Amino acid sequence: MQLYNLEFTEQEIKEAVAAGRLLSMEIEFSRLCNFRCSYCYVPEKRECTGELSRDEIKDVLLQAKELGARKIIILGGEPSIYPHLAEMIHFLSEHEFEIEMFTNGTGVTPELAEILADAQVRVVLKLNSRNREIQDQLAGRTGAFDIIQNAFANLKEAGYPSQDLFLALSTIICQQNIGELPEMWQWLRDEGIEPYFEVITPQENAVENSWLSVDAEELKTLFSQLSEIDKEKYGRHWEPQPPLVGNKCMRHQVSCLVTATGDVMPCVGVTIPLDNVRNNRLAHILKNSEVINNLKNYREMIKGECRDCVKAEECYGCRGAAYQLTGDYLASDPTCWRNADLKKNCSV
Repeated sequence: MQLYNLEFTEQEIKEAVAAGRLLSMEIEFSRLCNFRCSYCYVPEKRECTGELSRDEIKDVLLQAKELGARKIIILGGEPSIYPHLAEMIHFLSEHEFEIEMFTNGTGVTPELAEILADAQVRVVLKLNSRNREIQDQLAGRTGAFDIIQNAFANLKEAGYPSQDLFLALSTIICQQNIGELPEMWQWLRDEGIEPYFEVITPQENAVENSWLSVDAEELKTLFSQLSEIDKEKYGRHWEPQPPLVGNKCMRHQVSCLVTATGDVMPCVGVTIPLDNVRNNRLAHILKNSEVINNLKNYREMIKGECRDCVKAEECYGCRGAAYQLTGDYLASDPTCWRNADLKKNCSV
């Protein structure tokens, strides 16, 4: 079985945990973004100060490599408008990293699409709806739908998707798009594009925009429907469980996030700064972090329904949702329908 973006096996994860090593690292080159997504985990940024220089970014990437990281996931902000993106992609390729980039498509010109293809960058294009009005509403920008479609066309012209050029669409599950998601899932499968459908982490913009929220039972119904579609039409078998559709997230075992200003965090949802790479080396930060060690030792440390769940050996819910909703990153995941069902049964 493969976990965490479909690439690392359980054995690889166990070996990395035992050796105190990374398999991947998420990084922000900048938090500047031209969209104002209603669900974004980043506070609104029109200008940023104190961000890492190119040399500082390169240094922390090499530190990650020393720790065993094979894959770098570029987040933002919006990476495609970062002025030094091509340089960074070349650097990552030169050091034999696998590269994955999440993008709203703004800067994905034909030229950049070719650069991405040459480096075999795994591209994850953000698209939340095939309806123009809904997509623009969720992105907080008129014209967002057209920007994404233009980027999609440029990526296809450059050869995406193909066996060597992985393309996925990142889609958040919300009230505005939940009705179209089964059809969208099948369209992506038929096009050879990997669907990255995920539950919204309730933080920053998503907290203010409660109109996005989908309750646990609705999520359970959708996940089950998509699982059945995959089994019947595409021969793919997976058991429905949040927060990722058809996938499992145990990223804290083998990954971390370095923000644009150098803070090291477990992930974008567990927004606890462990330290800053300007103060200490990455290896020191991760080795000496109580938060990281607790997450790696999750079977002993997790609380509530998640601790006793029948899936506890292979799932610990969304730690980001737990932290954002309860203030405790080890609490039971309040967004998981298994936990909701248990609480409902206990109250009867």
